[in-house]
Amino acid sequence: MDFAKFGSKYIVRLDKGEEIFSTLKDFCTKNSIKLGTVYGLGSTNAITIGLFNTHEKKYYSKEFKGDFEILNLTGNITTMNGETYLHLHVIISDSDLRSYGGHLNSAIVSGTAEIIVESIDGTVDRKFDSEVGLNLYNFRR
Repeated sequence: MDFAKFGSKYIVRLDKGEEIFSTLKDFCTKNSIKLGTVYGLGSTNAITIGLFNTHEKKYYSKEFKGDFEILNLTGNITTMNGETYLHLHVIISDSDLRSYGGHLNSAIVSGTAEIIVESIDGTVDRKFDSEVGLNLYNFRR
């Protein structure tokens, strides 16, 4: 991974073999980014994405292996229990140009990933909401 900073934005390059979610989480922690946005594109050959079933309050994940383009990676950066919390979604496309999307659990870069991280001054924490079954924004201080 390598990056350059321009004002509040970081232009980040992830390299072949790096895992996107954990690498971005470590990057945000090391650079003290507690609130922000993430967007990017790239390629992967091993990715797990999920869908939250609102009735069961449970994520269901599916793993994809093979060559996939990351058409869109988008999400936000917050904190939960004092730690960096990433909420990322992704759309991928296979060799037949079929697209799949969902909540990003993990993805291994197969060529490169070009990601922009924008830091926002401030902090927004998350708190688990048992009624919804998700970690929601918590604006109470």
